[in-house]
Amino acid sequence: MKEKQSLVSIHDFTKEDILRIMELAADFEANPDQRLLYGKVVASLFFEPSTRTRLSFESAINRLGARVIGFSDMNNTSVTKGETLHDTIKVISNYCDMIVMRHPVEGAARYASEVSRVPVVNAGDGANQHPSQTLLDLYSILKTQGRLDNINIMMVGDLKYGRTVHSLLEALSHFKAEFTFVSPPELQMPTEYKMQLYERGISYYETADMMERMGMADIIYMTRVQRERFSDVMEYERVKNAYILHNDMLADTKPNMRILHPLPRVNEIAPNVDTNPKAYWFQQTENGVYTRMAIMAYLFGVK
Repeated sequence: MKEKQSLVSIHDFTKEDILRIMELAADFEANPDQRLLYGKVVASLFFEPSTRTRLSFESAINRLGARVIGFSDMNNTSVTKGETLHDTIKVISNYCDMIVMRHPVEGAARYASEVSRVPVVNAGDGANQHPSQTLLDLYSILKTQGRLDNINIMMVGDLKYGRTVHSLLEALSHFKAEFTFVSPPELQMPTEYKMQLYERGISYYETADMMERMGMADIIYMTRVQRERFSDVMEYERVKNAYILHNDMLADTKPNMRILHPLPRVNEIAPNVDTNPKAYWFQQTENGVYTRMAIMAYLFGVK
């Protein structure tokens, strides 16, 4: 592994890197009290609101024995005075050993990694990438299915702006998954991602009917329609309730099937699904702590 490796895109990790993260996540789940980063300082820079990602990263940092500095509200920073991202990252990288950053602008994490003197972990940049979410999703799939190879995954909802589905698609392409894309025409998976699958010889099926292939799925990956990604409010209103998963829709699904969701949930999964044994999104959030511990330990080279 090269010195000062960042994790900006899932492309930054090879298949071997991904499998090693899975091993480490399992190790941390079995024994979370491993203070391997004692004496380190990690900056948590959230230029965009977040609950699960920020708190799970900060939980992971604390469990590893490091200290956290940073902010969760851009309005409390010098950005409001006109400071550039370049200068913010240059300065903060002098104060810490790693930066975890969420930013609303696509490409901001890559730029930060080029400017920073310490590794940068992308905690989400616009509609682009969210690699730590991808890795915890993979760990959730591995735990529930016992494998990553030959998974049949149905992705539902906002496939145009959803950075979680973009990253997960690219990661699963290492393992020859079979994809079903379910979305309204306005929110279809972007062409460039479908072309990547085509070039790798990976099959996918596109439909607007969620029930059409639900019985084939090992994983149903639900997403919310993200109001903050729409410039046209009327377009959002047209598609916001396109898909709502109810408990009775799961009657003919596979016994091993599990439902994942990157959260926050709005109304795309009805509350009556919560008690179904196939609901897995709350366990998925717990997996995020162990996976993010694994990512940081791996990038610091202590595991």
